[in-house]
Amino acid sequence: MRITELRKKVGGMEIHVPDLRIESGRIHGLVGPNGCGKTTLLKMIMGIIRPDSGTVDFEGLRPTDITMTSQRPYLMRASVYDNIVYPLKIRGAGIDQGEIDDLLERTGLLPHKHQYAGSLSSGERQKLSFLRAIVFHPSMILVDETFSNLDPDSEALFREMILERREKDGAAWLIVSHQWDRMNSIFDEIHHMEKGRIVKRDGNLNGAIK
Repeated sequence: MRITELRKKVGGMEIHVPDLRIESGRIHGLVGPNGCGKTTLLKMIMGIIRPDSGTVDFEGLRPTDITMTSQRPYLMRASVYDNIVYPLKIRGAGIDQGEIDDLLERTGLLPHKHQYAGSLSSGERQKLSFLRAIVFHPSMILVDETFSNLDPDSEALFREMILERREKDGAAWLIVSHQWDRMNSIFDEIHHMEKGRIVKRDGNLNGAIK
């Protein structure tokens, strides 16, 4: 995906991204203070917010190839299982019950498989949101502070799962995180954002170009 001259006026601030490339098989971090435009940028990429000008070139990716998780995930008023298989159903994809159970077990959600999703704790909701995002093997995953309510062990597990998925699917990841000091071990690149601008890029952090 390539962003070119993207602009959006938000209150008294203008978000301006002259050039940003998110490559397949790489994990990008997007960091910066609250209110600098990180979430708005992700929503423009997803088409939730319309930019004032500029382009987002998905280079052949379809909308169904892309997904996004948020800090306050929206869950269907249904069971944990129904939530996790929903992306598969709307895409007409097959449901591998073994894979579903494995994902639920790894994140401690298997005992809650048939539980009403709205009754989960905030951390459990984040886990379900993450699983729902990766279950259909998307080509691009945007993560907006999804790990903020996780305990350290769960956060470590999600880092492990992201690396596994990157190797297995070759997906592109763009992760917004305030805990970037703990997440940067998995980032291939970090983009620092301030007042609507990406002011610095740290590239090839892990020494591996995919």
